[in-house]
Amino acid sequence: MVEKNKVIVVGGGAAGIMSAITAARCGAEVTILEKNPRIGKKILATGNGRCNFTNIYTDLEHYNGKNPGFAKSALSQFTAQDAIGFFEKLGVAHKVENAGKVFPMSDQASSFLDVFLYELDRLKIKTICNAFVRKIRSGKKGFVLELEDGTAYSSDRVIISTGGKAMPSSGSDGNGYELAKSLGHRITDVFPSLVQIMLEGSFFKRIEGVKISGTAEVLYRNTVVAKDSGDILFANYGVSGPPVLQVSRKAGELLNEGKEAYLKITVIDNIPEKELRNMIERRFRTSPEKTVEFSLVGLINKRLIPVMLTEAGIKDLKQPSGSLSDKDRERIVNILKDWRFKIRGTKGWTSAQATAGGVDTDDVNPDTMESRIVKGLYFAGEILDIDGQCGGFNLQWAWSSGFVAGKNAAM
Repeated sequence: MVEKNKVIVVGGGAAGIMSAITAARCGAEVTILEKNPRIGKKILATGNGRCNFTNIYTDLEHYNGKNPGFAKSALSQFTAQDAIGFFEKLGVAHKVENAGKVFPMSDQASSFLDVFLYELDRLKIKTICNAFVRKIRSGKKGFVLELEDGTAYSSDRVIISTGGKAMPSSGSDGNGYELAKSLGHRITDVFPSLVQIMLEGSFFKRIEGVKISGTAEVLYRNTVVAKDSGDILFANYGVSGPPVLQVSRKAGELLNEGKEAYLKITVIDNIPEKELRNMIERRFRTSPEKTVEFSLVGLINKRLIPVMLTEAGIKDLKQPSGSLSDKDRERIVNILKDWRFKIRGTKGWTSAQATAGGVDTDDVNPDTMESRIVKGLYFAGEILDIDGQCGGFNLQWAWSSGFVAGKNAAM
């Protein structure tokens, strides 16, 4: 009788569970070591509890890292369609929403955990919770993993899928980086991604809660380096909303490198500048007796008006709009099209949905997810220096890299 490969998966999140199921289906004897009291904690929080589990438009352009091309092999070995099929077989029906986002028909992230637990049990995969791996030693006969409580486990192969540092409430504390480093791996700079942006300005409390449909752009040396459109929400620290999260990675990268970055918000992005200029002039000309402030009611959110006019350099907001100079009118048009803020930071790990940076992909085989440094050691998911945009791309990376790591670890 052929002896089964013993595979230990460190970390029972999305990538870890996928690794474990795949390895077991390929004939391995699998154990998951999870530091939390239960597995899959972060899965429950994704997509506001609905779990946007993949995206039908998954391709390399939606991924970042020192070498985004590293993700190509895994994403082609286990595609978005493969992920949909995988979960359909487990019982999770799907639906496709705007921008290719795929959700479970149940609209419950817990559906994934339920079917995962059933499949782990069916495949007789051992799941040991409250198991914090302190040390991994590799030798000729495989690996020995030491837990914080002194317990030791041995295996032929190890898959590290501990996640990054985003959302520490889910158990992500960066411990996996320490384990990888102790085994000779390099870690690229890590910083929060898909996170709210903090801006300079003393007026944000006055416009907290205001939501606009506009465009957010990150500027470096006056050049646009990231851009996205959609609902932008003003907060007491700066801005949030899908387009802000989408461009936050570039902002974080610049700040991490000690560079100065700016955020440009286009409050009215659905009208060309020339047309907007004519519209403003027409409003002021039609009712010149109205105050400047009141003249903009109905055009933009009322709470934004006094703040934006003051920022545009209009000193008297109660003056009749007909008395404004050409220069003043131009300033108003400019701020509606180009409202700039200095970026002072991001909200940090507690608010971030993903981690940028991680285990250097130069030291990992993209076709197998095996370490080029330690034979029998594999990586999957967010711990690697690959991160996706909003919209289900990070979970797809977890499924794809987890599938590849699990399949190869079982061999």
